[in-house]
Amino acid sequence: MRDVNEDASAYAGQRATAEAIEWGDGGGLGVDALLAKVRTAAAPTPAGTDVAAPAAVVPDVVPDVVPGVVPAVVPDVVPDVVPGVVPDVVPGVVPGVVPDMEGLAAAIAAVAARHLPEGHLSPDADFFDAGGTSVGAVELVAALEDELGMEIALDDVFADARPTSLAHRWLSTAHTTATLSAPTTSQSRTSEAARTLPVPAPRTVPAVPVTPAPYSTARPEDLDQILADLALADRLPWTGDPEPLPPRRILLTGATGFLGSHMLLDLLRHSDAHVYCLVRAADEEAALGRLGEALKKYELPWSSEVRRRVTVLPGDIRRPHLGLSDELWTMLTHELDSVVGVAAAVDFLRGYQSLRQSNVIGSLTLAELAATGRPKPLHHISSIAVFNEVGITAMGEDDPLAHVDRLVAGYDQTKWAAEVALRRARDHGLIVTALRPGGIGGHTRTGAYNPQDLSSGLISAFGRFRAVPAFNHLNAAPVDWVSRVAVGVVCEPDAWGYDYNLTGVSNTLDDVVRDMALGGMHVRVQDWDEWRTHALARLEAEPVPELGFLTRVLQSPTALRLCEATLKGPAATAERTAALVEALGLRPAARYDAQAQLRTFERLAQDGLARLPHKDDQPYLWFSETTEGGVGPVGAPADTPCSMALTLSLASMYQLVKERRVDVTGELTCAAVHPEPLVVERGDVWIRPEEGIPQRHGMRHRLLSYRLALRDAEGGRWWLEGHKYARARRDVWRQTRALTVEIGREGAPAALAGELVVPADTYLRDQVDGIKVDPRLTSQEKRAAKLTWLAWFGLEMGRGLLGPFARAAADLLDLRRTPTPSEHHR
Repeated sequence: MRDVNEDASAYAGQRATAEAIEWGDGGGLGVDALLAKVRTAAAPTPAGTDVAAPAAVVPDVVPDVVPGVVPAVVPDVVPDVVPGVVPDVVPGVVPGVVPDMEGLAAAIAAVAARHLPEGHLSPDADFFDAGGTSVGAVELVAALEDELGMEIALDDVFADARPTSLAHRWLSTAHTTATLSAPTTSQSRTSEAARTLPVPAPRTVPAVPVTPAPYSTARPEDLDQILADLALADRLPWTGDPEPLPPRRILLTGATGFLGSHMLLDLLRHSDAHVYCLVRAADEEAALGRLGEALKKYELPWSSEVRRRVTVLPGDIRRPHLGLSDELWTMLTHELDSVVGVAAAVDFLRGYQSLRQSNVIGSLTLAELAATGRPKPLHHISSIAVFNEVGITAMGEDDPLAHVDRLVAGYDQTKWAAEVALRRARDHGLIVTALRPGGIGGHTRTGAYNPQDLSSGLISAFGRFRAVPAFNHLNAAPVDWVSRVAVGVVCEPDAWGYDYNLTGVSNTLDDVVRDMALGGMHVRVQDWDEWRTHALARLEAEPVPELGFLTRVLQSPTALRLCEATLKGPAATAERTAALVEALGLRPAARYDAQAQLRTFERLAQDGLARLPHKDDQPYLWFSETTEGGVGPVGAPADTPCSMALTLSLASMYQLVKERRVDVTGELTCAAVHPEPLVVERGDVWIRPEEGIPQRHGMRHRLLSYRLALRDAEGGRWWLEGHKYARARRDVWRQTRALTVEIGREGAPAALAGELVVPADTYLRDQVDGIKVDPRLTSQEKRAAKLTWLAWFGLEMGRGLLGPFARAAADLLDLRRTPTPSEHHR
């Protein structure tokens, strides 16, 4: 999984094969099952088979950049290997001789190149930065074992996916010898001289993901690299204070990502600034296209006015000077008055070495830009992940960050290193603002969401599998609130230079369970290991390609520690943010509850990630309704006795709020239709359909509409349609109970008509006192469910009954001299 905080649409053509596997054939498979599948598909090409060799484009090597220092000359690169053509000898490996580091790295690069869209990988380049995917990493592990005899753990590839690092790690851990066979194109190659190499002890692939140790530390090589990266901040230029004025020319990175795209629109809406957007693309046309597609994807406007105030800069956060020309870089250092860094590689499987170029070196390059030329503030989007240490007790805006040696996930480490390095930059006079979102939820109005966000994946799994792991707090806020507050900081000079937690009001376990129960989704609470095992089993039994990333996260020991720290951490506090929000007159933070998540959950369900309550599920609330009366042929007296015994039920309160509909089951007893009772196969009741608008300009306003599909004892099918009407008359009590009905055979017009009435002595007994609620709810939740239903239904009935009287009063007070045609008709 290579999820950079910019939309990957520009790579759609280049990565079609990898993404087809990642989102298609690989979806829902466990790591071990996928390895087995890949090994089967990775058999050597039969002799004589012609393999097309596409032209390989050799990307530039991205060296680590020390801000303010001219980079050293890049050393010679190992010769390219054309993908698809299998060499007779592994590059750099001499038969019968233990290969050196460079030779083994070249061999690994040759194998890895076949799993990349460009078909080329330098030994010092990162597999994921070159376009590799998480499924491609699984294939690479299988290919290295099958072709080179190297057994490398998948987590080692995610930790540092450079061939030189893989070679070094493999050689350093070897404690025995074995034979490394060169790639061959026929079975006759097996008689060639064996190539002896040290190999690690054989490992046994577990059939079921093993629960990791509850506590672990960062790898020593990662800690060494972190310390070296922190020292780079000491080489930044010295600078002075910027002018304390709202910015007019802003550089924004990550504008094609989820948060960045919303921040771009908020910057345009709430300031007069012109925004320069750094977009990873080959040229300006491609960059403009990527930006437009990203905004449309998240249902944001891409109008001529937006394009007028935006300038796209094709570049790359990972490259020296952002991949810009020296002339353009110099112009920006003197013209810009604010730098906003949102871009980041967000991947919970990759290690520090694999993510540092985007998340750490890129942030230091932005600091170099802000400190060079005209003094500019730097607004850095950090993350609450800087506190992701298991057992941490406080996550306030000025509280100490986590101990870096106890951060195991590469994403957490890079966010920590970037923020700490920028703290050092403050000592050089640079104004740095750190903005720390937690989980970024979907938009409260549009429902737009980030499918690769961990909080979205967890919420989808909660609703889909009706189970939640026991957790302390979920620090998440909707993207529209996070974006608006972040832009408020950028545009307010008095707010610059501080740390802010943009986490909103955290959700507790009780909050989530209650919200889901209110939505008709009763969930079981399980401990973390039980929930993970259950979720993996369900994902394997019911593969959901859109949740493939969550499957891989739950199978990765490193990512699991990140999840554990996230779920067991305390609530983040944000006193400074709250004070700023109040001072700026912005919408205060609120809990990201069921109402705020409604549109997002609908989108998740539409896209196949979540599952909304269905009428076949266990009802959330139900009650009985009996009606008695008579029917007869249409136009004739209704003198044939008829009655109904129905059960009205709700799958969730969402059903009321969104559809204004109640599910119906039960029986119809009517001798005019059939001597035996008819069964309701499918039924619905709509409350105040069409907002109670009267029919045919009349004074009858519809309160309820019934539509039932019936089946008789011989299998014959019938339909019933009925309405309860409100009129400007004194018999209000009867109006709420009287149902005008029509009955007919399926596909035929109405044959019978009449009126059925709920007996007065059963109405309160059945429909108020007789309300039943899901027995799995607590007594308090049951009371809340009943009161919510009665309050909502009573309000709707009151509005419906008031309509005819208000209309009659308006007609009586109408002083117009000429009546309208409808009034003549009445």
